[in-house]
Amino acid sequence: MLNDQELLRYSRQILLQHVDIDGQLRLKQSRVLIIGLGGLGAPVALYLAAAGVGELHLADFDTVDLTNLQRQIIHDTDSVGLSKVDSAIRRLTAINPEIQLIAHRTALDEDSLAAAVSAVDVVLDCSDNFSTREAVNAACVAASKPLVSGAAIRLEGQLSVFDPRRAESPCYHCLYGHGSEAELTCSEAGVLGPLVGLVGSLQALEALKLLVGFGEPLVGRLLLIDALGTRFRELRVKRDPGCRVCGPKHA
Repeated sequence: MLNDQELLRYSRQILLQHVDIDGQLRLKQSRVLIIGLGGLGAPVALYLAAAGVGELHLADFDTVDLTNLQRQIIHDTDSVGLSKVDSAIRRLTAINPEIQLIAHRTALDEDSLAAAVSAVDVVLDCSDNFSTREAVNAACVAASKPLVSGAAIRLEGQLSVFDPRRAESPCYHCLYGHGSEAELTCSEAGVLGPLVGLVGSLQALEALKLLVGFGEPLVGRLLLIDALGTRFRELRVKRDPGCRVCGPKHA
């Protein structure tokens, strides 16, 4: 049940017919894994904590650097040098002490990643490199867990949802195959802070839709964001029947 403080805290979203009391209870009972607490993971964690997701599993092996603060809004100047997980826990606890925060402060190998994915309802990939995204995707396919994947670099962003529970859903590998743009990172190519905030906020929105069960998630669709021209474009993405990750021979 929701106590009086929770009813007050979440009153504005409970007013929505798509959420209501039942939806808020589903959020309270939900568990989410956030991979990466940088530019994308920052707004994801902040919004999911504020929304009342009952258990957030936070995974990041990095520490806060001064160069992070331009876009990673969950951290502050006093956090420089701290573990990003510890910095995030401090901020999230201040926002919402009612939720549970589970820390993963070291890099997840194949076994620990599989265990972390299996322990939650939805996974959000907020990492910044292709190898991590591939590993997270494979773990989600194996555990049949929905994956909300976002990316941003320079002035361009992308967002999609891969849900192996749906027969028609592609996976990340169906879309990107063996690699995307030459492993460029923000430290090499640059990125504008509000862009990662936008992509991360949309990832949080997609996660809430999946957890509560309303709306139309971005399954089979890739949202492309052009921040320079403030344009949004959507592409349809089909499942690859020969995909080495989610194809029938690998199911």
